[in-house]
Amino acid sequence: MDRPFLSLLYPTEASAELHRASENLPRIDEDTAEQLGLSALLPLKSCALSDFFTADPEVILYRQRTFADLLRYPTAVATLSRVLPILCDIRELRALESAGGDSGDAYLYSMTEIELYVSCIDLLAEGLTDDGDRFESPALTTLYKTVRELAESDHYRELNEKLNALSSRVREVRSITVGVNLDEQLRPVEAGVLSVNGETFKSGKLLDKILRMSFKNDAFTCIAALAPFGGRGQSENREAALNSAFHGALAEVFRDSVKGWRAIVGDYVLSNTDFLLSILPEIEFVTRAIAYLEHLTALGKDYVFPTLAAPEEKAFAATGLYNPDVALRIDGPVVDNDFAFDDDARIYILTGPNRGGKSVITCAVGIAQALCQLGLPVPAKSATLSPADGIFVHFPDGADDTIDKGRLGEECARLREIFDALTENSLVLLDESLSSTGAYEAAYIAAELLASFGALGVRGIFSTHLHELAASTDAINEKSASRGGVRIDNLVAGIEEGLRSFLILRRKPDGRSYAGDIADKYGLSFEKLTNKEN
Repeated sequence: MDRPFLSLLYPTEASAELHRASENLPRIDEDTAEQLGLSALLPLKSCALSDFFTADPEVILYRQRTFADLLRYPTAVATLSRVLPILCDIRELRALESAGGDSGDAYLYSMTEIELYVSCIDLLAEGLTDDGDRFESPALTTLYKTVRELAESDHYRELNEKLNALSSRVREVRSITVGVNLDEQLRPVEAGVLSVNGETFKSGKLLDKILRMSFKNDAFTCIAALAPFGGRGQSENREAALNSAFHGALAEVFRDSVKGWRAIVGDYVLSNTDFLLSILPEIEFVTRAIAYLEHLTALGKDYVFPTLAAPEEKAFAATGLYNPDVALRIDGPVVDNDFAFDDDARIYILTGPNRGGKSVITCAVGIAQALCQLGLPVPAKSATLSPADGIFVHFPDGADDTIDKGRLGEECARLREIFDALTENSLVLLDESLSSTGAYEAAYIAAELLASFGALGVRGIFSTHLHELAASTDAINEKSASRGGVRIDNLVAGIEEGLRSFLILRRKPDGRSYAGDIADKYGLSFEKLTNKEN
C-alpha cells in the first residue's frame, strides 16, 4: 500500500532528508551533551543523542506536539516501549541473515522476523486503539492510521494464516533421521536426511536392541546412549560443524516451503517492516525522553514547552529555571532562578563562592537550550527561547594537561578553537576557564576573550573565581562597543547572612573574594583559630 511519510520527529520527508544530510544542523556534539549532563538524563543505546538536535523551528514545534501527546496518553508510551526491543531483535536478525547467506539459519531467521513483525503490528494496533482517535499530533495520528490499516488488510490476514501454517510445521520438528554411507574403512562418505520427525529419539542398549529383550522394533529408540552436543572433549569447531550440517539438512527439507515464504518476505513484509525499523531510533529517543519527564513529574518539578522566538532575536528568558540533572540526583528541594539574556546583557560574568551554584546554573542554561532544540520541554515554569546554531562549552579539568603546552596552552588553544566556530547566534558556556594560571594572567586573557565574544554578539556565561574580572565590565563593554558588540553584565551567586542561597542575582559583586567565607566555613578564620571554644 502507499503509506504517508511517517516520523515521530520530522514533519516532512524533506525535513528528515535535510537532517540526515547534516544541512543547517546546530553544532551540538556528543561531548557537549556529555559535559552538560544530558547523556545521563537521556541515555540511548541504538543511536547518539547528538543525532537529534535541530535548529529548525518547524521541526521543534512538530516534536513538541508529539511529546505533548505522549505525555497525555501514557498507554501509547507503554506500547512504544514494548515494541522497541522487538524492533531491535528484527534488526539483529537481519544482520545475522545477511551474514548467513543461503544457510538453513537464514531461512529460520526469515520466519522469525515475520513472527516478530506480526507481534509488532499486533502490539501497536492494540495499544494505540483506545487513544488513537484522540491524538492531536500529526506523528501519532499517522502512526495509528498506518498500523490500523495494516492490521485490517487482507495481506496481513493472509500473512498470519501462512505464518501459522509454516510455524506449526517447523515448531513440531523434534528430530531428523539421517542415513550415512561408509567406505571400507568405515569412514562416512555420503549422508542424507531420511525423515523429519515429530518425536524425539531415546537412548537404548545395543544388546537389548539385538536380542529384542526390552524394546519393540522402535524406530525412535537408539542402540546406544544419546550423546549431547557440546559434551566433554568436543571442540567448538566440531560442534559448529555439526550444527551447520544439521541446519543444512533441515534447510533441504524445508527449502521449497521457505523459499515461497521468503518471496512473501521480499514482496510484502520487508517493505512493511522497514518503516518501523526506520523509526526505531526515534522510538528509543521519545520513550527515553518521556521516562525522564515522568521522573521529574514524580519529584514535583515543573517543565514547560518553550515559546519559540526567531533565531535573530537571540532570546533566552526563563522563570523558575533549574538544573534537572541536579534535581534527579539529590534528595530535597532544588533552588530555581529566573534567568534572561536581554539587550542590556547578552554575556554574563558569573562570580560567587565555591559551591555556590555557579556551575549548576551555567549547566542549567545549556541544558534548557539543548532540550528546546530536541523538541522537549525545558526545566522551568515559563520560557521563551530562540534556537541557537550551536552550543559550545568549556568545562576544563585535569584531562586538559599536555606535556608540550601545559594546561594553560591547552586551554587557550581550545578557547580559540571555540571562538573560531562561533557565530552571533551561538551560545557559549565557560566554567572556571583559565584557572590553570595566576589571577593576573587569567583576568587579562579573560577580559580579551569576553570583549571579543561581545564584539561577535554571542550569548554566553563566563563562570569564574576571578572576582576582579567582574570589576572590569565597563572596560570590556567599551572595547566590545567599539566593534558594535553586545553588552556584558555581572551575575553573582548569592550569599545571605553568610549562607549560600544558590540564588543567582544580577548585580555587581561586593568586591570581596569569598576567601573569608571559605575560611570561616572550615574553621580557618583568625577568630575560630584563636578561640578554642569555637
